[in-house]
Formats: sequence, C-alpha cells, structure tokens
Amino acid sequence: MVERYKILWEGGTGEIVEKKSRFIADTKPVESEEEALEFIESVRKKYWDARHHCFAYCVGDKNQVQRCSDDGEPSQTAGRPMLDVLLGEEVHNVCVVVTRYFGGTLLGTGGLVRAYSGAVQEGLKNSQVLEKCLGRRLEINTDYTGVGKIQYILGQRKITVLNTEYTDRVKFKVMVPFGETDSLKAEITEGTNGRAEIEEGEPVYYGAVEKEVVVF
Repeated sequence: MVERYKILWEGGTGEIVEKKSRFIADTKPVESEEEALEFIESVRKKYWDARHHCFAYCVGDKNQVQRCSDDGEPSQTAGRPMLDVLLGEEVHNVCVVVTRYFGGTLLGTGGLVRAYSGAVQEGLKNSQVLEKCLGRRLEINTDYTGVGKIQYILGQRKITVLNTEYTDRVKFKVMVPFGETDSLKAEITEGTNGRAEIEEGEPVYYGAVEKEVVVF
C-alpha cells in the first residue's frame, strides 16, 4: 500500500484566454475510468457549441490508469500536456476537461501546449487537493495519572486525536501515521510505566479537509 498520495477532493473550474480563444478547464474527482468518461460526456453536453473538448485523467494510487485526448487539436498539443500537468502535480483520481472556444487566431503548436497546460493549472488552483495518508486508529485507555503524559506525547508528535472519552478512566481515539505506530506505542507504554492499554485497528487511509479528519 502506498503510504501517502494526493487526490482531487473537490473539483473546480478555471479559465484562461489566449488571442481571443477561451480555454475552460473543469476538474472532477474520479474513482474509475467509467466515472471519468461520464464526466467528459457531461462537459461535452454542457459546452455543446464548443469546438474542442480535450481531456486527461489518471486513476489509482499509482496512477495505474492514464488517458488523454487532443480531440481534434494537432497531435500532442493538448491531451498529453494536460496529462503532464496532472502527473507533475502528483494528483491522483482526477479528470480534467479543457473546452476551447476558438477566437479566430491560430496559436501554433507551442501556443496550444502553453494554453492547455495553463488552463489545467488554473483549474487545479480552483479545486481542492487532499493528501491521503495511510494510518492506523489506536484506542489508548489509561487511568487519570497517565493523561498528562499521553497528551504531551501526542502533542509533541502532532498526532490527530479523533475523540476523547472521560469516565472512570480516559480513552483516547487517535489516528497515527502508519510508520509511527510501533514507536508511539512504545513511547506511551514507557511514559505511563505500562499502565496504558492500547488497541490497534486495521490500516486505513485518512486526510484533513479544513482541519476535519476524513477517514476513507
């Protein structure tokens, strides 16, 4: 499993104008090739009167699926440069369609590459990208004498606390980056002289959206 990678969390739209030609980039999160194709078709319908709808998408934690299309533009001037932007930004599970309304002036090969690349960059600026991290949920159960030490350790390591329950004992539910699980458990065990009980969950992916933790 890949320990961390970026995904498109929320799509957006960006636009640039080159010599009166409009290049409108629409982005959308996709989990499969079928979702990407459905999105491309929806953009075609939305801008039904446009001349070109060039696209690029990549799906999977290692971008196992990658496709692009020039949609009538000169070969290698649209789809491939668009895909190169996505790969360069290391964004996964994303589809982008750039719709062109021709402005009457030919841009040339270099001009088209710059325009389509620039439109994708503008579209990504107006989208939300999330870093998806591999981690584990831990439940840390302790008596009140261990609370201060555990809070200190979690704070120092910047561990995300999902929930805290106070009864006759205290239970912390935390999300720990996958590679830090063993060392955190050892530090808490040592810091509480073995009084803390730690239960370990299955590996999950998680990310932060506006300071809220999302678990996948």
